[in-house]
Amino acid sequence: MLLAQITDTHIKAGHRLAYGLVDTAAFLEATVAHLNRFQPTIDAVIISGDLVDGGQPEEYTALRELLSGLKLPFFAIPGNHDERGNFLAAFADQPYLAGCEDFAHYTVEDYPLRLIGLDTTLPGKPYGWLCEERLNWLDETLAAQPERPTFVFQHHPPFETGVTFMDVQNLRNGAEEIAVLAKHRQVRHVACGHVHRPVETTIEGIGFSIGPNAAHSVILDLREKPEPSFTLEPPAIRLFWVSDDGNLVSHLSFVGSFDGPHPFYEPDGSLKD
Repeated sequence: MLLAQITDTHIKAGHRLAYGLVDTAAFLEATVAHLNRFQPTIDAVIISGDLVDGGQPEEYTALRELLSGLKLPFFAIPGNHDERGNFLAAFADQPYLAGCEDFAHYTVEDYPLRLIGLDTTLPGKPYGWLCEERLNWLDETLAAQPERPTFVFQHHPPFETGVTFMDVQNLRNGAEEIAVLAKHRQVRHVACGHVHRPVETTIEGIGFSIGPNAAHSVILDLREKPEPSFTLEPPAIRLFWVSDDGNLVSHLSFVGSFDGPHPFYEPDGSLKD
């Protein structure tokens, strides 16, 4: 199975630029084309929050128009820039969201790897929080299929990254989520968004990652009090390759035109010198 992640697309209506500088619509259009032509064909795409910039209905209309060109199944969850009600209305045609009311979380049972989309948002707050109801839902959902390899995706990471101005906005009760996840050894990975940088770690034997920037990238500044800033590093997607036995490996695939590929070997099989 081949799974792709895009995150933090921050679409604005009318092709308006995010922060007066970032053409997020053009970046998403290029990412959709990149996903469509990737070989081998990607089985599914997860979109891990902050799909739009201000949570407004007209932004979701623009987003759906951009996503209409995606030829692959996709599964989306909200982030702190999204508005849950408008998000659910915009994706009302998606069967996996059927029945979502208080929270936009769900399971996808159609693949060898079970997918769980988890809603970590708290209305009006940039940081995430999992209330008791959501933690119980996660625990019960995992307990229902203990032998099946499972992949969880959410917006807010439940761990610190060292980028301090983003860490104050992470999942405030991440330790509680990790305690739930650690009870269920079938969890292969937890993929997050929010930080606009590719990050990886392992906690309690579970792999955690943050998807790379879909448009603008948060600066990589690990000093104690850096100025919150962004850069225009090349956008990328994260790919998860899943073996037949459920082992999971991730890769980054950068979106854009780059020189190459160049062969290592001559036609006669000798290494190019």
